[in-house]
Amino acid sequence: MQLRPVIGIPCDVKQIGKLNFHAVGEKYIRAMQDCVGDVILLPALADQTVLQRLLTLVDGIFLPGSYSNIDPQWYGEAIIREGTLQDPARDHTILPLIRQLIGIGIPLLGVCRGLQEINIALGGTLHQQLQEIPGFLDHREPANQPIEVQYDDAHVVNLHADSLLMRWLATGQQQYAVNSLHQQGVKTLAPGLSIEATAPDGLIEAFRIDAAPLFGYAVQWHPEWLYGQKPLSSAIFKAFREACMQYKLYKQKESF
Repeated sequence: MQLRPVIGIPCDVKQIGKLNFHAVGEKYIRAMQDCVGDVILLPALADQTVLQRLLTLVDGIFLPGSYSNIDPQWYGEAIIREGTLQDPARDHTILPLIRQLIGIGIPLLGVCRGLQEINIALGGTLHQQLQEIPGFLDHREPANQPIEVQYDDAHVVNLHADSLLMRWLATGQQQYAVNSLHQQGVKTLAPGLSIEATAPDGLIEAFRIDAAPLFGYAVQWHPEWLYGQKPLSSAIFKAFREACMQYKLYKQKESF
C-alpha cells in the first residue's frame, strides 16, 4: 500500500436550520485527497487542547476558503459593513493555532480565507471591502452566474522572479491567469512573510512563510478548482505533498 500523508482541514461552522454544522467544501476535500493525501476534518471547537491531540494525527494542514470573512477585531479594526458573514468559531480555532503550526514545523497551505488567516495571525491587516477602494479591482465573483463562470479566471498574477512558484513551475513564465475571488485582501503584510505574486492592481496574491521549516505558503486564488488543468495548482499541490511526506517520514523516524 502506498504511503500517503494525512492532511487536516479545519471546518467552518454553518447554521442549517436551528443547528450549527461543521463543514468543509467538497472541492477542497477532493483536491487534497486526489493531489496530496488522505483527509481528516478538524472541528472548529475553539478548544486548543483538542487540536493539540489531533495535530499528532496529521502531516500537513490545509486552510481552505470560505464565504465568511475574518472579524476585523482580530486586527484592531471595527467592521465597516454590517451584515458581513462571519465565522467566530473558525476565527477562534484557527487564528491562535497558526503560530503553533509554524513552530512545530507542520507544513501549512492556505487559500483565499486561509491566506488572510495566516496574515492576521502573524500580525498583518486586511482591506475589508476592496471593491470600494480607488485603484483596486473588484475581486468578487460575478453575481448570479453559474458556478463555472464564477470560478473562471478573473485576472493574471505576476510571479516574483525569486518566488518559490517560479522554481516549482520551472518554465520561466511570470504571468498566469487565476480565479481570484474575494472581497477582503492584504492591507499590510505581516512580518516574516515574503511576497510571491501580485495582481495587476498591486494586491498581494501569494506569499511564503519565511520561518516555516518545510512548507508555509498561501495564495489568494482557488487552486482547488479544476486543479488537474492548472499548472499553478499542480505545482503548489506537488510541493505541499512532498513537504507533508517529508514531515511524515520525520515523525516516523522520531517515534523509533
